[in-house]
Amino acid sequence: MGIDPSMFPPDWDQDDIEDALANHYYTCTQVTTDCPVENTTLGYYPNRGINIFFTIGFAFATAAALSLGIKKRTWSYSGFIAAGCALELAGYGARIPLTDNPWNNHAFETQIVAIILAPTLLCISVYLTLKHVCLALNPALSRVRPRLYPFIFVPMDVSCLLVQAIGGSLAASGARTNYVMTQHGNRCIIAGIVLQVVVLGFFGITAGDYLVRVKKWVNSPEATPEALAIWKDKKFRLFVYAVGGAYTGILIRCIYRIAEMAGGWGNYIMQDEPSFVVLEGFMVLIAGVLLAISNPGYLFPQMAANKSASNTTDDSAQSADNGDAEKQAQPEGLGTRRQTTSGDESAFSEG
Repeated sequence: MGIDPSMFPPDWDQDDIEDALANHYYTCTQVTTDCPVENTTLGYYPNRGINIFFTIGFAFATAAALSLGIKKRTWSYSGFIAAGCALELAGYGARIPLTDNPWNNHAFETQIVAIILAPTLLCISVYLTLKHVCLALNPALSRVRPRLYPFIFVPMDVSCLLVQAIGGSLAASGARTNYVMTQHGNRCIIAGIVLQVVVLGFFGITAGDYLVRVKKWVNSPEATPEALAIWKDKKFRLFVYAVGGAYTGILIRCIYRIAEMAGGWGNYIMQDEPSFVVLEGFMVLIAGVLLAISNPGYLFPQMAANKSASNTTDDSAQSADNGDAEKQAQPEGLGTRRQTTSGDESAFSEG
């Protein structure tokens, strides 16, 4: 049944009523007549089976990312995947207690923060791949020096994370007594997710433009044997498809989150579990598993190239390549760079 807003003094405005309702429902700890499940933010008892499934799935993805990352020494790529999947694991693990008690505020706050922020970490691993694909195929065809890609996309992605984290803090701070602050926090979270979609879109355009240029180049007489070998390598193509699938899943999830958050906490989209399961849970799980098992140490060893070797060869050769690209659009200096196919990987210092 819940609290009837008509019970409040007639001189109260909408904000006063919302603050009083927030204060009342924040004190709810169990489903009762005054604290019905319909008035929780979720508005339903989460399905226990699907949340256990997601918990196990993200546990697998975390373990796979860690074990393969350690074995192949792809520290940056695998580290961000493991961190993102571990956050998802915590989020869906926290949803399991909500299946018995949707008024469990601690579990709700844990799952909402973890599940909102985790995909941002997965995005970082996606962004790291473009630099190495450019270096392995033909850096001269990139419109931006490949070594700069991590320094462009990763800070932008972290900015999305910070904006969403600030929004979550504001929403949590105002959840009990300040409805206006909660709304500001919600808007901040939406802004962070919108920014993330913009960054993802920018990355997609950049990567797509490069792949189109490379595809045209490899079909020309100027293509080098080394680049052709990588381009036709089934493992390389599998890696690209996996990253592309993960990118698509995260993009779909972010667009869904904008629609979900736009109506405020407890809106009808947020209270629709099937859409959450498909467009949030499965999209991110598929992305996490694809990235975790598609370790570049196996599928794209050029990304796991020896750091010391790449530091000495990539900087000089890449600088020349990009200078030539601006003048002649002709690739040079690719052979030595492709010979470093083992060792560790560092996203920011390498290249």
